[in-house]
Amino acid sequence: MPCVPDGRRTQILGLRERKKQRTRATLIDAAVQLCNGQGFDNTTVEQIAAVADVSPRTFSRYFPTKDAIALALVDEIVDEVAVELARLPADVNHFESILRAYVAVAEAAKDAGSTGLTADRMLCITRIILSSPTLRQVTVEFRGNAIEVALAARMGVDLDDRRLRLVSAVWGAVIMTALHDVAQDGESTPQVTVDDLAERLEAVFAEFTDLMADVRQVV
Repeated sequence: MPCVPDGRRTQILGLRERKKQRTRATLIDAAVQLCNGQGFDNTTVEQIAAVADVSPRTFSRYFPTKDAIALALVDEIVDEVAVELARLPADVNHFESILRAYVAVAEAAKDAGSTGLTADRMLCITRIILSSPTLRQVTVEFRGNAIEVALAARMGVDLDDRRLRLVSAVWGAVIMTALHDVAQDGESTPQVTVDDLAERLEAVFAEFTDLMADVRQVV
């Protein structure tokens, strides 16, 4: 094998990495197009690969399952929320901090540029999640995603700590309840906005905190 100068080797590796990133992004965009139009459960790996103009084998090199590409799509929101979560003061309640982070991301999405998480993209991801009971369940399962990592840092615990898992599970119930309400609202008012998402999330969270106010610790 001919010797390649270090600079040239770095350039080649850089080109390969950019190509991989483009292929991954193309696969995700193909999944968005199909899942948004026909639902997650009705979309196959073969269809996604065909729209992305790659083989199913190439798909499997980037995503081991169809669920994996859906979670990559969900992580577009999760990663943004994690960044906002890390910015919040440490004395804010854990649940309140997650709510504030989600609302901040929804606000930012309204003014996001073409390379950011736009309002349309956020709404599209939401529709895809709601299209499948299986995907809704997978989305809220604890997997050590970016939000859970940021929350662990706020709580001063490890990722396998039971308290972290409890907060994550409870928040998953809150956000899925809010999304279910949004889906029902959308049946009568198809033009759902990110403001609607944020408002419904805040409303469900308020009901949750009202319920928790009546909780008494057993002595």
